[in-house]
This record gives sequence, structure tokens and C-alpha cells, in this order.
Amino acid sequence: MQRRKFVSDSAKATISILAAGSLLGQQACSSSKQSSGRNRYYPQSPGLTQQPLPYNYKALEPAIDAMTMEIHYSRHAAAYTKNMTEALTAEAAGITHLEDLFVSMSKYSAKLRNNAGGHYNHESFWRWMAPGGKAMPASLQTVIEQQLGSVGDLRNKLTTAATGRFGSGWAWLVLDAQKKLQVGSTPNQDNPLMDLSELKGYPLLGVDVWEHAYYLKYQNKRADYLNAWWSLINWEEVNARYQFAISL
Repeated sequence: MQRRKFVSDSAKATISILAAGSLLGQQACSSSKQSSGRNRYYPQSPGLTQQPLPYNYKALEPAIDAMTMEIHYSRHAAAYTKNMTEALTAEAAGITHLEDLFVSMSKYSAKLRNNAGGHYNHESFWRWMAPGGKAMPASLQTVIEQQLGSVGDLRNKLTTAATGRFGSGWAWLVLDAQKKLQVGSTPNQDNPLMDLSELKGYPLLGVDVWEHAYYLKYQNKRADYLNAWWSLINWEEVNARYQFAISL
């Protein structure tokens, strides 16, 4: 009798231990997933709606004139957001983060590709600029100097990528899968997060070289626009994106 009771009690204890272990494992897994979810997306990554500009239309003068900013934001960028919303509803209604869309962008229509890219790129572009620019943190300057030679070399590489992009597109500074800085460009509204992009990496900085970004003031002088744009760069935003991307 005592032996049967001992065996029964031992079995119950074993089951309790196993159950507790399973629960702890589930909690750890859940905690890991939650932690991963928290860190997966850059906190200021563009959402699915157009946000207000962080400055007024004339705030970037004289580098970028008020009329160009107003048309760029209220017409071109707004149209990308509207058309993206329509395409998402039709093709990818479950998407809540554009990064999840971009990793399989090749599966979707040209409408969704062009407009989701246009929305993400422009929402980021506004944040990459600030009235008068914002200074580059010393830590980021050190990384640039170690990997690209100097800030001047980065400027030359980015300008070359931007002026060399035939037709419309973007030039980028990205952090690639090997955690190295790379400079390149993409056509149209593609960006380096898309699976079909030749240039791949996390976008740290991008510049719009569609003519609507500069033609009213600079006409066909893209290099002059780029030279003026350099004075507007919000290096604090670039550094924040770098710190996020390097930790992934």
C-alpha cells in the first residue's frame, strides 16, 4: 500500500515538474518573440499613413524652395500613400509593417511596389532633412572614416551614385548584411529593403533624385541640388538608424 502511494506521489511530482518546465519554456519563447518583435522595426520606421511634415514648407530654404516642398509633399507623396492604401487593400490587407512587404516585394504588382516604395522613401526622406541640417555625431563620423575613408569620400560616392542614376530614382547609404556601409542607387521608387533590389541593406540615408524633387529651382542641374541638399542632412536621424541596424 505504501509502495503504491509512493509510486503515485512520485508520478504526480514528475508530471508537475514537466508541466512547470514546459510552462517556463513557453514563457521564455514568448518573451523571446516579444523581445524580437520590439527590436525588429526601427521605432521611427514609416507606418501606413502620411505623417505631417516635421517642419513647414519654407523651412528648408534656400536649399529647397517652399513651392517644391509643397508640391512634393501634398501632391506627389500624398498620391503614393493613397495608391499604396488601395493596393494594400487589394493585395496584402494583412500587412502592418512595410518591411514585411518589401522582403517579398517581387510577388506583388507594380502598383503596390511603386507606391509602397514611394510612400516609405518619402516618409523617410522628410526625416533625413532638417532646417540647417543637424551635426554628425562623432561616433558615426568615426565609422564613416574607418569604412569609407572620410566624410568627403562619402559625399563624393553618394553624389556619384545620385548623378549617375539614369532617369528617376534614389541614392542611398545603407548598412549591408555584413554590417558594412555601402553606397548605391535604385531606380524609380525601389529601395534597398526590397528583395528585387540589386542594392541591399538597411537604409541609413537616402536622397530623392526624381526631377519633381528639384526641377523648379535647379532645372536639370541635379549636381547643384545635391550640393545644396547636403547642408540639410539630419545626421542625428542617420545615426539613430545606424545604431538600430547595427544591433539587429
